[in-house]
Formats: sequence, structure tokens, C-alpha cells
Amino acid sequence: MQPLVQNYDERLTAPRSWWAVAVLIALGCGVMLLPLGALPLLGGLIGGGALSAVAVSAYGSARVRVVAGLLVAGDAKIPVAALGEPEALDETAALEWRMHRADPRAFMLLRSYVRTAVRIPVVDPQDPTPYVYLSTREPERLVSAVNEARAAHHGSESGA
Repeated sequence: MQPLVQNYDERLTAPRSWWAVAVLIALGCGVMLLPLGALPLLGGLIGGGALSAVAVSAYGSARVRVVAGLLVAGDAKIPVAALGEPEALDETAALEWRMHRADPRAFMLLRSYVRTAVRIPVVDPQDPTPYVYLSTREPERLVSAVNEARAAHHGSESGA
């Protein structure tokens, strides 16, 4: 019997302060058009608010998932069979891997407002990507989900 694979799903939503900035941008657009009258003021509020809200929402819509033998990070779908042992990174280690230890060939789904991350080596010899770096608010849970998916994959290979 195969072990039950834990599904993992996290959305890297933007912090509340970014939404406050979106409101300030809307107000700024409205005030900028105030000399032209009430209707342009309203248009500036609505248009500026809508555009800034779309920008914040789009940037904060990145998702990290482990499902059906795949690690899905943003638009990337990586088979767990191509991944090595994941490593949870605390704030200090995550900052190091985002900065001076970073490899330009790595796949990185990072959000600066998420302080912790997971780094997973890519073990597929055909893939030039050395590792996957993923921002996550729950690094231990993501490590566990990837390990369970890898174990289930290896179990299904040996059982076949």
C-alpha cells in the first residue's frame, strides 16, 4: 500500500501594507485630477485604485503546491523525481540564498516580504538548474510535503 501523499497549497499573498499603498495611489490619482472637476476626480480614484489593486493582487497570487507527484511553483511544474532532499531556510539562510549565495541558473520563486524559504536541489542530470528556491511561510510543512511526495514516487517505482 502506498503512503498517503500530503498535499500542500500556499498562496504567497502580498502584505496588508501593500494594499494600503494601493489605496494611497488611488487617492493620489484622484487628487491629481481634482482641478479638472468632480468626474475626473472620481475617474482617477476608480482607475488608479483598480490598476494598483490589480498589480498588488497579481504579484501576490503566486502559489506553491505539491500535488500528484509534482511541485508546482508559479507557472513551473517540476516532477518530484527530479528533486533532491529539500532544505528549510530560516530568515538568515533565506536572505543569504537570495543574495550572495544565489546561482543565476536557479529557479527562484521569491517574494521579499516572505522571510523564510525552502531550497531543493535538482538532481535530474539533463536539467542545468542547480536548485529550486521557493519563498514560503511554512518551510517545514513544505519540506515534509515534498519528502512525502518523493517517498510515494520512489515507492511506486519499486512497487511497479
